Amino acid sequence: MKIVVIGGTGLIGSKLVSKLREHGHEAVPASPNSGVNTLTGEGLAEVLKGASVVVDVSNSPSFEETEAMKFFTTATNNLIQYEKAAGVRHHVALSVVGTGRLAEKKPSDAEKTIRGYFRAKLMQEKLIAESSIPYSIVHATQFFEFVKSIADASTAGTTVRVAPVLIQPMAADDVASAVGRVAVGPAINGIVEVGGPQQFRLDEFVRQGLSARNDSRTVVADPAAGYFGIEVDERALVPGDNARLGEIRFDTWLKDSAKPAANVPSQPTAAVAASR
Repeated sequence: MKIVVIGGTGLIGSKLVSKLREHGHEAVPASPNSGVNTLTGEGLAEVLKGASVVVDVSNSPSFEETEAMKFFTTATNNLIQYEKAAGVRHHVALSVVGTGRLAEKKPSDAEKTIRGYFRAKLMQEKLIAESSIPYSIVHATQFFEFVKSIADASTAGTTVRVAPVLIQPMAADDVASAVGRVAVGPAINGIVEVGGPQQFRLDEFVRQGLSARNDSRTVVADPAAGYFGIEVDERALVPGDNARLGEIRFDTWLKDSAKPAANVPSQPTAAVAASR
């Protein structure tokens, strides 16, 4: 089966391509670096020839609402147009657990950028659902790989302040595996949630992650601090009871992977980690 992975050179995309190939599929990574640009349509007709499935794990380079909205609407509309012409039978997109909850309230000035980003993600999902192409949207929780990014965004001096709400993070490897299973299966025509095998309090998750890096910053549980500046309730960042759970535990991942991350940008969400 030919599966085209839009954003196939990013954190999730590269892992997904490898996993699909290991299972005998023709997985084709597509990104501007390979001559495929979803904003202009460049290369789409050629790369989609013979494709049965398209998996979109690309992401807006900006979190600002106008720019993010432009990216997701333009890219998604172009993908749908070219997929129809190529006869693609399944469109899969990676998004974020809690997107609707994080986007629904009127934002304060401090929250405006991130909330605007989630509104753009909701528009992406709406365009996919309203197209005639069978689809599956995967809502993933935050990745282990971005625990330091959460801390960095919440640091003042040597203190990290985050809300002690629940979070159920997962390893990027598990995200890629989950997306891959959805991609090779029948279209859901809806949303499937995926998360890690454990729940933590956000402050506990950050504290463990920093400790494993020998990072001496003090982590404080502060209900007013929110999550990347967004006010969140107790369960805004965790999936529902029917979520598909990964297998890699945080302590296992920390032993194997907790090293200072080189060239990994600070990103607020699981979906954002899936870069173009």
